Amino acid sequence: MKMKRRVSEIAEAVGARALGDASIEVSGVSSIAAASPGDLVFAEDENSLAAALQSRASAVIAGSFTVTVNTSKTILIASHPRLAFVRAAELLRDTAERKPGVHPSAAVDESAKLGEAASIDAHASVAANARVGNRSWIGAISVIGAGVEIGEDCQIYPNVTIYSGTKLGNRVIVHAGAVLGSDGFGYVRDKATGRYEKFPQLGKLEIEDEVEIGANTTIDRGALETTRIGRGTKIDNLVHIGHNCLIGENVIIAAQAGFSGSIVIENNVVIGGQVGVGEHARV
Repeated sequence: MKMKRRVSEIAEAVGARALGDASIEVSGVSSIAAASPGDLVFAEDENSLAAALQSRASAVIAGSFTVTVNTSKTILIASHPRLAFVRAAELLRDTAERKPGVHPSAAVDESAKLGEAASIDAHASVAANARVGNRSWIGAISVIGAGVEIGEDCQIYPNVTIYSGTKLGNRVIVHAGAVLGSDGFGYVRDKATGRYEKFPQLGKLEIEDEVEIGANTTIDRGALETTRIGRGTKIDNLVHIGHNCLIGENVIIAAQAGFSGSIVIENNVVIGGQVGVGEHARV
C-alpha cells in the first residue's frame, strides 16, 4: 500500500522550498527515465533538469539553478537534491510491510523477551534469553542465538544467523545471509605434531545504532575482547570483518572487502571494493 503525501508536506520534512502547486500528491519515487504520474524525481544539475521537466513525474527535486526556469511542473528547491530525494523516499516508503507478532511456525524460547510490536516471521528461531526490541523484525528462517540483544526498529532479513555474544543497537539493518558473531580464524601450531589448535574465540560482537550490513557479509566475534562496528557505518555485500576489529562511526565499506584480525578503521573512512587490510593495521 503506497503512502501518498502532498508536496508541501515533503518540502517541509526535507527542508526544501516548493515552487508551483504544492498541494499535489505524490506516492513514490523514480528515476527520470522510468517516471510516471504520481512519482517524484530529482535533478542534481542543469543537464539532468531538462530531462526531469520533460518526464511524466509529478514533481522534481532540484537545486537553486531551477529558480529561473519557466515550467508548470512542481519543483522542490533543495541545497542538496540527492539527499532531499533520499529523505523523501523514506517518507513515501510502503507501509504495512509486516505485521507484529510471532508466526505459528517460529520457535521462540519462553525465556526470550520480545518488545512491543516486534515481528517474528516463519521458521525463525529465537533462543533462550534473547531480547528483540520494540518494532524490530526477524525475517524467515533467521536464527537468533542465546542471549543475543537486538535493539528497537531493527530489520533482520531472512536467513540471517546471529551467534550468542552479539549485541545490536537501534535501527540496525542486516540483509539476507549475513552471519554475525561467528568464531574468528585463530590457531596455534604445535611444532611437535604439526597440528593446529584453535585459539579461544570467547569475545563479543557489538554493532551500534544505525548500522547497515549487506547480504552474505560475515563479522567475527572477538577472540578474547570485542569486535565493534561504530554508529552509522554502512557495510556492503560479501564483506568479511575478522575478530577484534574496531570499525569507527560513519564508515563506508564496499563489496568484497576483507579485514584480518585486530584492525582499527577510524571514523568517516571510505573503503573501496575488493580492498584487503592485513592484521593490526590502522586506517
